Amino acid sequence: MFRLARSETNFYADCGLDRVSERRKDSAWVAERLFHAETRFVPLWRSRNYVDPKAARAILLSAEEHKALPPAREEPVFLGLAGEIAYFACDLSHIDAGEEGPALPSALSGQATFLDLRLLGPRLARSEGGLLAYARGMLTWHRRHRFCGQCGAPTRPTEGGHVRVCTAEACKMEQFPRTDPAVIMLVTHGDACLLGNNPRFPPGMYSTLAGFVEPGETLEAAVAREVFEEAGCRVRNVAYHSSQPWPFPTSLMLGFYAEAESDALAVNQEELRDARWFRRDWIKANAREFHEQDAPFRLPRQDSIARRLIDDWLKGEV
Repeated sequence: MFRLARSETNFYADCGLDRVSERRKDSAWVAERLFHAETRFVPLWRSRNYVDPKAARAILLSAEEHKALPPAREEPVFLGLAGEIAYFACDLSHIDAGEEGPALPSALSGQATFLDLRLLGPRLARSEGGLLAYARGMLTWHRRHRFCGQCGAPTRPTEGGHVRVCTAEACKMEQFPRTDPAVIMLVTHGDACLLGNNPRFPPGMYSTLAGFVEPGETLEAAVAREVFEEAGCRVRNVAYHSSQPWPFPTSLMLGFYAEAESDALAVNQEELRDARWFRRDWIKANAREFHEQDAPFRLPRQDSIARRLIDDWLKGEV
């Protein structure tokens, strides 16, 4: 069996906020915090976060700066408190702009621009990366649930943006933020691990296997099913490692290790370009980073739980 020894959280797993869920139903309190001078806003534009890539930091807006923006379709989403300072996520996708996104009135912006969080995530402070991921996940959910899945009527946000309610009097169904559970696993056999190259991956990048959990399925069963479907490999001793919010767009990645019953593989070419066993020493000697585009063998990006599973195994922490 695996024996796990971990000390760090995964990227995007800690936003640094107290979510104070008990305050969300107090609409007067939420409204007061929305206009408080010390409140900070996390802006997003078409799923991109506002960051300064040179300084590797998130750029937030003050209440005064937020007030100067064109009115949005809906109120910002309350994220939580850091001490007594409230944080909200605001969607600026209604602002027409070029590829760089809208120019914001922040005097702190410097070289700031709107970027996909994955391009900068590993360089951000862990709490900042978690905050931006949290904001992105919430706004993605709102964008995808503007209409009721039961009757088709428009929905409206309530409870600080953590619930959407159908506006039809005969329905009034409530919807809550959705997270799709997905298992991701490093399969080992002796001193080798199984890595695959997905058709969506860039050339040379090999990563752990992964897949979504199906209705009525346990996490352990999902691990075994996905490994067999993709690589034709039977596993045992499935052991939990850790989890990671992955708002690209709405997943919660549940990380596992598993032992292969044998090293025989039958790779499903519809799922993977390639899958093979890599020995620990070989990976240490030959692996390159994700950003090294011409490398013949490179590992996943550093902010992914896939990379964490591989790195912990390479260090012998399992």
